[in-house]
Amino acid sequence: MSSEDLHIEEGELLIPLEMYLAAGVRIGTRMKSKFMEPFIYSVRPDGLYLLDVKKTDERIRLAAKFIARYDPPRVVAVSGRQYGHRPVKKFCGVVGCKAIAGRVLPGTFTNPALKHFIEADLMIVTDPRVDEQAIDEAGKMGIPVVALCDTDSPISYVDLIIPTNNRGRKALALVYWLLAREVLRARGELPPDGELSVPLSEFEAKVLATGEVV
Repeated sequence: MSSEDLHIEEGELLIPLEMYLAAGVRIGTRMKSKFMEPFIYSVRPDGLYLLDVKKTDERIRLAAKFIARYDPPRVVAVSGRQYGHRPVKKFCGVVGCKAIAGRVLPGTFTNPALKHFIEADLMIVTDPRVDEQAIDEAGKMGIPVVALCDTDSPISYVDLIIPTNNRGRKALALVYWLLAREVLRARGELPPDGELSVPLSEFEAKVLATGEVV
């Protein structure tokens, strides 16, 4: 699909449209929630809903400016989804926040008596459905949540939606890489046209011959 088909001018986007399409960022599921309808561009003949790449791009810009306002050590990025482990760790390594790659233990954000308690001012989650425990605790504690949301994602307690395929390796890598770059630009740690020292390829989860994801 060309940029003309999507009604997007190339210069309006943070990266070339082809990068978004190649990573499958717009590929949704065969289900949609009414809350995600504004971010859906169309539906394919096979029933897969397609997200609006321009809105994804706009929300990455908005989320980056929002994240940049917080003290980095008080920001937590979460991914219970395996393909999101590496992107979340790389993102936090670049922007200086805390990463939780894997299951969030009950009480992590609500019970100061626990050893694994984390005091957070902002949470970023990879999948509101998979990361439900983290989002529920954020809601109880009044912690704002930025979430990567697919066409069928629940959005309870989500304050800022980034519409994207939140299941694919390449999509998660690209969104977190781009978000990291834009956070540093928003902080003034990179010039407006500056690039990350960490390449996009380093953000992508690797699948070994054994099937293990690293």
